[in-house]
Amino acid sequence: MTENTEAGIFRDVASPFCGIASDDLVVQVEGNTVTVKENGDAVTKPGFETPITDLSPRVKGQEVSLDKAVNHIASLLKNSKQPLIGGMGTDLNGARAAMALADISRATVDSQFSDAAFRNILVLQDSGYMTTTLTEVRNRVDVLLVVGTDIESSFPRFFERIVWPKESMFGQEIESREIIYLGKKPSGEASTTPGGRKAEVLECDDADLPEVISVLRALVKGKKVQSETVGGIAAADLAAIAEKLNAAKYSVISWSGTQLNIDHAEVTIQNICEMIKEINNTTRCNGLPLGGKEGDTTVNAVSSWQSGYPMRTSFSRNMPDYDPFVNRGQRMLDDGEVDVLLWISSFNTQTTPPPSNAATVVLGRSGMTFENEPEVFIPVGVPGIDHEGRTFRCDSVVSLPLTKLRDSGLPSTYDVLTAVEQAL
Repeated sequence: MTENTEAGIFRDVASPFCGIASDDLVVQVEGNTVTVKENGDAVTKPGFETPITDLSPRVKGQEVSLDKAVNHIASLLKNSKQPLIGGMGTDLNGARAAMALADISRATVDSQFSDAAFRNILVLQDSGYMTTTLTEVRNRVDVLLVVGTDIESSFPRFFERIVWPKESMFGQEIESREIIYLGKKPSGEASTTPGGRKAEVLECDDADLPEVISVLRALVKGKKVQSETVGGIAAADLAAIAEKLNAAKYSVISWSGTQLNIDHAEVTIQNICEMIKEINNTTRCNGLPLGGKEGDTTVNAVSSWQSGYPMRTSFSRNMPDYDPFVNRGQRMLDDGEVDVLLWISSFNTQTTPPPSNAATVVLGRSGMTFENEPEVFIPVGVPGIDHEGRTFRCDSVVSLPLTKLRDSGLPSTYDVLTAVEQAL
């Protein structure tokens, strides 16, 4: 990243708000006001430009010093029988501090994105999968099959940055790349080639995707299908997709766990992943699960390397105790098992804690509003705006450095959680 200090212009800024972590933003900073001047999008611009509205911690609605707020949190955790650390919208160091605090306070950790993330994680743990990286897609893909996902709504610059670069490493003609949507249709024109060729779209209801993918897998394996249509899609059209996947030199099948919010989502993703393995018997094919916004990929990575498990791990027995069903944070709250909820959301003012009977502590982005004031609220800095940090892209192989852009005086999530740990 470079800076023109006179104009407060920062160039080559990385975004922590999008899973592909675009790192070519041009941002202007004037005081506490941040404006994306170039290469922004519908996800990135609101992320950077949300204004600061409060700077002081609150306990029971009253402004207090940071030290008093930290000590109050420590007191709550000392007397807690079952704390839950949730939300987890933070960067790498914030996730490290959350895990350390969970260990000492015997808390359970879970992410607000876990329901979607575990549609992939459970498949990975059960049968494994073959996935690729954004760089490999940029340089090699010739057929991209998008399953049940409108990429543009969550990753507005995916096609611009990954699929339609000006050049690839191996001299591939970018215009020759073929995009196929199976299920949802795209919401915009980003998937259209630079030469104007639109993506092929085979629409079906989300509820029909499990059957459609099962039939596509059978066709890829050369099986015959007696039905003429599946989920409203002609079997002949599915057979044509199967033929393209088998003939491609480097096909990629992509999906979003968040958007595959359907019954039997895990089985559908598992069928996709097993199909990918089978295609690799004769050519190359890989999966690309999309996600990773607001610390999603980062917190699971940190949890995995520190405890051996992803989210939904409890430290109540003084050891990591992983159970993706028993330790689901929302289930614990719904069943009244949690007496202290520590909610972390340093990226998004809209991601407030769910209602519960637990004493609630929020480390959140300045500007959050609540239907019910939490017992403790500490406005924290945004990684990549108010302090330095690191975040993982959706492909889990690259962590991007996030640079401090302004001096807001807001503490980082790491600073607050570390202070609470020391107070314990």
